[in-house]
Amino acid sequence: MTYMERRAYKNFSGTSGVRFYEPGPTFIRVWFEQGGCYEYDDNKPGPHHVEEMKRLAEEGQGLATYINRYVRENYARKL
Repeated sequence: MTYMERRAYKNFSGTSGVRFYEPGPTFIRVWFEQGGCYEYDDNKPGPHHVEEMKRLAEEGQGLATYINRYVRENYARKL
């Protein structure tokens, strides 16, 4: 996946706390409804999680649940 500008999260469930996301080659940035943007990268929480988060973001479903269940505070930085 190539670097892109932030995109609106489709939120097919209608209940997600995610508003926008921005995929990059080794990271994903996620903007939340309650404010704040967090960057997750190949160092923290690791490539497996980043790739899964990108997949869920593209599908527009399950990203907030995944973050809450598996990643939580394990982000690279708060922007």
